[in-house]
Amino acid sequence: MLLQLIRARRRQVLVDINTQRDVLLAAGSDCVRNHRRVLAHIRRMMAWARSNDIPVISTCELPAAKEGSALTNGKNGLAHSKIGYTLLDNHISFSPDNNTDLPRDLLRRYRQVILPKRCPDPFDEPRIDRLLSEVRAGEFILMGTMTEEAVSAMALGLLQRHKNVKIIVDAVGARDHNDAKMALRKMEAKGAKLLESKKIAGTSHLRIVGACECDSCRRVMAKQN
Repeated sequence: MLLQLIRARRRQVLVDINTQRDVLLAAGSDCVRNHRRVLAHIRRMMAWARSNDIPVISTCELPAAKEGSALTNGKNGLAHSKIGYTLLDNHISFSPDNNTDLPRDLLRRYRQVILPKRCPDPFDEPRIDRLLSEVRAGEFILMGTMTEEAVSAMALGLLQRHKNVKIIVDAVGARDHNDAKMALRKMEAKGAKLLESKKIAGTSHLRIVGACECDSCRRVMAKQN
C-alpha cells in the first residue's frame, strides 16, 4: 500500500530543485545569468507555499566530496547549501545513501523534505524515486535549476509516472538560454504545463530579494529602498 504522505485535501506539492547558493548567487561557482529575476520568483513561490501550507519537496545536488553527509542549512558556508528563504523551519533532510527508507506520514510531520542527490536526474537516487513515485498530489509545481538538466529530468520523470506537472517558467534558471527553451518545449510536448509565478502566487512585488551581493542586485536594492 502506498504511504499516506499527504492528506487527501492537499492537492499541490511545490518541488524545489537545486535552489543552491553556487548556482543562484553571483559569487557562486556556476551562477545562472538571470539569477536576480529567478531569485525573486523563487522567493515569491516559497512565500506562497508558506502562507498556503503547501508541502515542499526539495532536492540539492551534492558535490562528490560531501556524499554521505546530511545537507545543512548553509550556516557552515558550504557552497552547495540552499538559499536561506528556500528553507522552512519544520524540515527534514536525508543523505544520499542508496536506501529507500522513509518515515511514515512524512509530509504530515514535516513541511519540507530535503533530499540531496549526486547526479542531475533525481530518479537515479532510490529514496527520491520512492518519495516522488508514492506521494499523492493533484499537481507537482516545479521551480529551480538547471532548466535543461535537473528541472527537465524531474519533470520528465514525474510525467512518466503519470503525475500532473506544472513548470514555473520565471522561477527556473539555466546555463544556456537556447538549451533551456528546447527543454521547456520538450517538457510541454510531454504534457507539462508552463506557467508564470503570478498564475500561482499572485502579482505582489517583493521589495528586496535579500540574498545576492552582486553589483546588479545592489543597484536594484538601492532603487527600491
